[in-house]
Amino acid sequence: MSAEADHVEVPTRLLVHALIREDGTVSADELYTIANTLGMSDQQVRLCIKRLVVEGRFTHEGRGRKAKLHATADTTRALVPNADFLRHAFQQDAGLAPWDGIWHLAAFAMPESERTARDSLRETLVHLGGAPLQGGLYVCANTWEPYVEEAAHRLGVHGALTLLTTTDLRRGDTKAAAELARRLWPLQEIADRYHRLIRIAQPRLARLTDGALLSPSALLTIAVELAAELTRSIQPDPLLPPQLLPQPWPGTQARELIAQCWAALHERGHGEGRPALFRLYTDITREAAARATR
Repeated sequence: MSAEADHVEVPTRLLVHALIREDGTVSADELYTIANTLGMSDQQVRLCIKRLVVEGRFTHEGRGRKAKLHATADTTRALVPNADFLRHAFQQDAGLAPWDGIWHLAAFAMPESERTARDSLRETLVHLGGAPLQGGLYVCANTWEPYVEEAAHRLGVHGALTLLTTTDLRRGDTKAAAELARRLWPLQEIADRYHRLIRIAQPRLARLTDGALLSPSALLTIAVELAAELTRSIQPDPLLPPQLLPQPWPGTQARELIAQCWAALHERGHGEGRPALFRLYTDITREAAARATR
């Protein structure tokens, strides 16, 4: 394996979010230490912190490495849907979320004067796993209505939103569900991201399970790298039901490796006093492991 293939590019913003603790704080000392380990400069971190504070995502107290960041309610709340999606993915892998054959659609029409809200809603629908059918009409294979409505209310455009479901979806002459999925979503690109996650997770799992001593900062760095690569893989993934995907699907193997990595981190005591995101991931993967042994 080449060094380049093993390298994980961690966005500074994601690093800050990943280090939010249960009390909503981020230790500047820990942030700078892990950032330096990942090849980020102090100046890069300072600029990111400044942007996050200006955007209202964090407040800041103290100076230098003794400083502490406080995540706002909106920032901590944004972590919850991602955890929901990961939990759903593991349920699919375990065969506990079979597809009911229902397609979920969302439609909207807004004037140019509401372009910003319109673009934000469109981006949200894609983030939630939707694919465009035509202008202002998106389809998803999962129940997404609560997330879509929450976003529409937040953007102030709920009145322009129409939601509906159908079991009869076709595009041209294509009606078979798996073929529709292949045409609507970039499945090869999504699969390629999971293949990369597998390549990233395998050597890190080996490091975590070979018995060698790893420092707390080394363990946290591995956890951040895995979180970054998992985010890079799962955020563009519509989490289609297995019935609509080519088999074997690399996402299943990738998530199994991630579960093993998080179990190894937990066994090394990494879960104690660690960031909230890792506790969520640990809980989700342990739930998945418990289901698999029943």
